[in-house]
Amino acid sequence: MSDKKKNVGFNIIKNDPTDGHGGFGIGSLSLDNVSPVIVDVEEQEAEIDIGAMHARSKVEKRIKFTKNREDSEGGKNYWLVWVTIDRKPDGPYYAGVTACEMVVNVEKRRGYKLLADHVNLMDKSMKRKIIVDHMDDSSKKVLADFLKSHNEAFWQSSETELHEALLSTEK
Repeated sequence: MSDKKKNVGFNIIKNDPTDGHGGFGIGSLSLDNVSPVIVDVEEQEAEIDIGAMHARSKVEKRIKFTKNREDSEGGKNYWLVWVTIDRKPDGPYYAGVTACEMVVNVEKRRGYKLLADHVNLMDKSMKRKIIVDHMDDSSKKVLADFLKSHNEAFWQSSETELHEALLSTEK
């Protein structure tokens, strides 16, 4: 196995997994065009972590999560952002972006997240929704800068709703 660090990018949209037939697999959900981005609120950094698709991101490993915020008191705040990419006639774009709150206290090995919210917001991202209004302004800017730097063409092709949601500092 190579010691090189993997360069993980956004999942790229693939062809119809059912190849147009109406048999087995019809109605199944494809996660090929959804990627999780972890935003570290304190460090002001964002990165793609595919492990988050199954609650196994670097941040989530070896942490027991509960619905009780007090269990992770004193922990670091993170945003798990579900980013869905779709295609327009003029190319791919960021179609759905939704953010979920997460708090992790490494010393206590405890964390706070609402799994149902994470699942529901991933679903909304897949349905091309933009839900980031509950994020703090600095985290929105970090996410916007990350999305722009990751692929400027995707950013430019995205709806103005995304630009306004991430770049406006008004509440």
